[in-house]
Amino acid sequence: MKGIVLAGGGGTRLWPLSRKTFPKQFLKIKGELSLFQRTLNRLLRFLALEDIVVVTGRDYEFLVKSEIREMGLSLSPHVVLEPIARGTAPAIALSLKYMVERLSVSSDEVIFVTPSDHFIDPEDRFVEALVSAERWAREGRIVTFGIKPSSPETGYGYIAVDPSGGREGVYKVEGFFEKPNLERARLFLKRGNYFWNSGMFLFRVDVMLLELKKHRPEIGEKLDLSLDEMISQFESMPDISIDYAVMERTRNILMVPLDISWSDVGSYDSLYDLLNKDEEGNAILGDVLPLSSKNSMIIGDKRLIVALGVDGILVIETDDAVLIAKRGESQQVREVVRVLRELSRREADEHTTVYRPWGRYTVLEEGDGFKVKRVVIAPREALSLQRHRYRSEHWIVVKGMAKVTLEDREVYLREGESIFVPRLVFHRLENPLDSPLEIIEVSCGSYLGEDDIERV
Repeated sequence: MKGIVLAGGGGTRLWPLSRKTFPKQFLKIKGELSLFQRTLNRLLRFLALEDIVVVTGRDYEFLVKSEIREMGLSLSPHVVLEPIARGTAPAIALSLKYMVERLSVSSDEVIFVTPSDHFIDPEDRFVEALVSAERWAREGRIVTFGIKPSSPETGYGYIAVDPSGGREGVYKVEGFFEKPNLERARLFLKRGNYFWNSGMFLFRVDVMLLELKKHRPEIGEKLDLSLDEMISQFESMPDISIDYAVMERTRNILMVPLDISWSDVGSYDSLYDLLNKDEEGNAILGDVLPLSSKNSMIIGDKRLIVALGVDGILVIETDDAVLIAKRGESQQVREVVRVLRELSRREADEHTTVYRPWGRYTVLEEGDGFKVKRVVIAPREALSLQRHRYRSEHWIVVKGMAKVTLEDREVYLREGESIFVPRLVFHRLENPLDSPLEIIEVSCGSYLGEDDIERV
């Protein structure tokens, strides 16, 4: 069996924690691992790392590789980059093409497809169900996984199965249904043969290629091209999910029910359900002091948050934005993002932390003629040799060792040491050690935009 991890989504329902430049799958919601890292660990229970393909957008390449490196895993070569976001159907088609052409995966190989932003517990029970379902995929069936609903959830899609029951642990699928209103969701729950759509699938390579060519020929015809040709024409693919493209159209599909705790963490209400609560029903993360408050979720970042006498609210604080809402209204957060984009607010899509191939930087403060950043350079990484036309820079090492190139000389700086980089001087910053380098950068000048870079 091989695995495809879909890691290109950029959802808006967990703003301001999740944004376009740092989407949900990279959030560390419970514990020290992000949802993406949890997904990889889950797959590594039954797959080798070299049998996993991660498909993501170019904007998230550095995040994906950084997360893999953070897990102590050797960087997998199987990170497939979508030239542009086009939905899960084109992403899966591209991944299959990569597997066949670059990894020599046979046409009868079974593939497991999973999103990278789901929470699953217990994982042992999930793996058991997945391994037992493999026989149906090997026989040429597409297998999807349904979650037994515990409430009339309006944030999930649903799968309807044959009400007469299943055999040998699988059910015949009768239909897929998009996110319902509350009345319809209650009806689904009452009927008992409706399951939440987990978005996870199991199939043979040749079966899915045939289904794509049959139901979405504009995708299928690209599968006859070489991988490089497919990538060059990727933008012409339809923006469509695998559910719309294949699952809702095929008759060759079965469902395996999963009796587990599952969430796509698609809203703050579902996040509240996942987190541990205190005696008053408060879910708390960060430096938070709830006084006479109950049934609330309060997530802090860098500030002390005191909640006094509140009931049933959400408070989400980041270093540049605060969201306050009633619990139960969190599905409307995407509307907040829409309004912010109409106002051309940077906060709609960008965090103050920006990821680069060499590491990341966070803007700590900026004003007229100055900007202060915390810059972290990954082990053995380096910035390009460059100079700035409008600004000078001052670097102070706070952790690790820096190798600095100024024109034709090299300087090594240790913790507490600093150096001044004049305007128009070619320079390079490198981390010569196997541990991260952290510096504080103070820029001064008439223009401080990131595009003031002349690279060699």
